[in-house]
Amino acid sequence: MRLLLSAVATLLLAGTAMAQTPEAERTIVSTVVAEHDRHIDLLERLVNQNSGTLNAEGVRAVAEMVRAELEPLGFEVRWLDMSETGRAGHLVATHDGGGKNVLLIGHLDTVFETDSPFQTFVREGARATGPGVGDDKGGVVVIIAALRAMQAAGTLEGSNITVFLTGDEERPGAPLEVARRELIEAGRVADYALEFENLATENGAEFGTIARRSSSSWTLTTGGQTGHSSGVFNDTLGYGAIYEMARILDAFRRELPEPNLTYTVGVMAGGTPAEIDADGFRVQASGKTNIVAETAVARGDLRTLTPEQDARVRARMAEIVTQNLPRTTAELVFAEDSYPPMAPTPGNSALLERLNQVNRDLGLPEMAPFDPARRGAADSGFVAADVDTLGGLGVAGGGAHAEGEWADLDSLVRQAQRAAVLIGRLSLGE
Repeated sequence: MRLLLSAVATLLLAGTAMAQTPEAERTIVSTVVAEHDRHIDLLERLVNQNSGTLNAEGVRAVAEMVRAELEPLGFEVRWLDMSETGRAGHLVATHDGGGKNVLLIGHLDTVFETDSPFQTFVREGARATGPGVGDDKGGVVVIIAALRAMQAAGTLEGSNITVFLTGDEERPGAPLEVARRELIEAGRVADYALEFENLATENGAEFGTIARRSSSSWTLTTGGQTGHSSGVFNDTLGYGAIYEMARILDAFRRELPEPNLTYTVGVMAGGTPAEIDADGFRVQASGKTNIVAETAVARGDLRTLTPEQDARVRARMAEIVTQNLPRTTAELVFAEDSYPPMAPTPGNSALLERLNQVNRDLGLPEMAPFDPARRGAADSGFVAADVDTLGGLGVAGGGAHAEGEWADLDSLVRQAQRAAVLIGRLSLGE
């Protein structure tokens, strides 16, 4: 009997320890406010350390700064070397306090390499500019601020959290299945996933991200019989490579449109000869007006909302490509570094409702779901097929990927408060 009573008492005490009380959440809110200057200083240090995707040493340096923040909170931090993919690697930190596993996703790298003139954090009041200040170093600081507030409130101890910060989100390494292998595995064992890319805003309102479209690229190469232009369209020469290219691209324009789908041609060349470089960014062509073009090449992108839409559109594109004009050939190749979509699901919507309950309890504005056609792809797409996912939990700002990128420093407070309360409620099963 004494053993039974002891076991019951232990369970009751455990239940008390697992509760995230209103008092604890008030401590979270006040801690984030009290530590705001500390986190701005941290953001400045992260931004001033260049971590362009190809700057492996810089990416690792940022990872070490983050390690120094997470290890004192009781996280086990490890570095996943990704030299086999041509990239620095990823930082993974785990805190297993029991409860449901909440996966927090962000990235260490930026689009600004060491040769960019945009290298420095500059603050003017509540606005800061700098490379990666919003995308995604602001998001990384939101994660750290939220976890520190949870520790102060006593809710971190019983939480089960995995932090996964990739080092190549802006330009992923290859092969992609290796570059994202561990992230996909982390998604498969998680109960919830929260992604800390930029907060979606419009006209002063803040939105939740329950869906993102995919991002993939394709290369179309057409060929034709070359010869004197006087023979174009006849049985010997046919239409040539450029007319075949024009046929296909115009068919894409006319036949593919549907909601949440976009596709574009970013670069194109045609002539005798025409070619594209190994990176797929630069084309070269030559020719004369009295010669039927031998080769044409074009590269573009494709963005879809669901895996089903993606498969259907790719199949239709391939079908169009096979309907060749006389004496022409065409080949369509999709790149292997595609980012999958974060499709809208009832589970994602339920997560946004959980966040909105946090908003109501904290006296913050509720968030409607943002139009996914206006959100770019992110690493959350790699886990969204396996776990309910909510994105856009980083800072508000603008100008991402361009000189002058900026962040609203006041949003760091709101986002860290929201995240800390939400993470605790999710992990503790409330």
